[in-house]
Amino acid sequence: MFFTVLMVTLPIGLYFASKVFVFEGTFGMSNRDSYFYAAIVAVVAVHVVLAMFVYVAWNDGARQWREGKQD
Repeated sequence: MFFTVLMVTLPIGLYFASKVFVFEGTFGMSNRDSYFYAAIVAVVAVHVVLAMFVYVAWNDGARQWREGKQD
């Protein structure tokens, strides 16, 4: 459940936060340029969350396999 919520909220939140505060606010980029770079930030966030999901699923499966083998 945690990763499902994180997969939706983190990229969307980072998209708007980086667009408004980082790229337009700090760097002074135009509205059109900030869309492009904010989308890149959101895509990277999606990949990070998916990698975390795969890592946790892999470790959980390995743990269950080790526990089942000991029985």
